[in-house]
Amino acid sequence: MRNFGLIIIGDEILSGKRQDKHLPKVIALLGARGLSLAWARYVGDHRGHITAALKDAFAGPDIVFSCGGIGATPDDHTRQCAAAALGLPLALHPQAEALIRERMRDVAAEQGLPYEPDRDDNLHRLNMGMFPQGAQIIANPYNKIPGFSVGDVHFVPGFPVMAHPMIESLLDTRYVDLHGSQVQVERSVIVMGGMEAALTPLMEDIEARFGGIKVFSLPSVDHPQWGRHIELGVKGAPADTVTAFEALLAGLRQTTVQLGPEMVR
Repeated sequence: MRNFGLIIIGDEILSGKRQDKHLPKVIALLGARGLSLAWARYVGDHRGHITAALKDAFAGPDIVFSCGGIGATPDDHTRQCAAAALGLPLALHPQAEALIRERMRDVAAEQGLPYEPDRDDNLHRLNMGMFPQGAQIIANPYNKIPGFSVGDVHFVPGFPVMAHPMIESLLDTRYVDLHGSQVQVERSVIVMGGMEAALTPLMEDIEARFGGIKVFSLPSVDHPQWGRHIELGVKGAPADTVTAFEALLAGLRQTTVQLGPEMVR
């Protein structure tokens, strides 16, 4: 089973100047296709940290989406860090160049100005098409300025309005065969009057007896309805969770805890 990972790059996220919208959206995009996010990593605009994160991504087996830092301003480092992580030079991608020039012509026409391809600012914009040698482009339906892919690591802009349709397109084309392969169900029960430490042996027993099942424990100390309690449950393939949850309930009934509502998600 392939895992999906997410890297979110930008000082503005870590400083709180902007709220991250990528994590919840990617979780939703994956979930709608019977897939799930295995991990996420936040990185500021620091070349050493970005390069290290991308080295891990390139070296691993996971499908990774990287959001942010692929522009051409001084605080955009992702393209350069991807090349450094791969040990490859940056090169102007011919399809990216054509798309960027097309975008510049469109903008000039919208503004009623002549298109001047050799103007300094227009030449600078071509830097947005400098990708690690051998990269493939990712189409950007919002403004034509592409992202890029190297293997199963995919680089999209930090702007959600651009990044999310690009990720969705990859999921529905390149990874369509994976749809439905990670469908999971959660079954849980509200447990009152119990302590996690006392319930841990039961949790470990359930995981040992039912391969592929994960047990989760979510304690709360001040719930408005149930007060101090633990939401205890199992998650995994839909068919597998039924018997595992029954075994969990049977084990709980042998203790002194009080059981509340049961939930399925």
